[in-house]
Amino acid sequence: MPYRKGAPIESYGSAAAIEEFETEHGPADYALCDDGQILGVVEAKKLTLGPQGVLTQAARYSTGVREEAEVYEGGFKAPFLYSTNGEVLWYHDVRHELNRSRQVPACVR
Repeated sequence: MPYRKGAPIESYGSAAAIEEFETEHGPADYALCDDGQILGVVEAKKLTLGPQGVLTQAARYSTGVREEAEVYEGGFKAPFLYSTNGEVLWYHDVRHELNRSRQVPACVR
């Protein structure tokens, strides 16, 4: 659902993906929310770009979240970072400094 300036996170419902979510460092493509908390930031790129290198952009947006949130090591306010080009998905859990980013395995349908 689209970002609504000034709307509290709780107004989006119990679970939502908010498009073009405003942060202090620009709009994140998506903020993933649950129970009034921002849990993840997603940076989406076009198919021709590799998503691994743009996790840094999701990280920048996570540090710029304006809402009250727990702050993790490195100033992150959303603990889960994602980047994708529509085919490949990368993930990083920033709650512990030893966690490393990794590609999410493809789902078998």
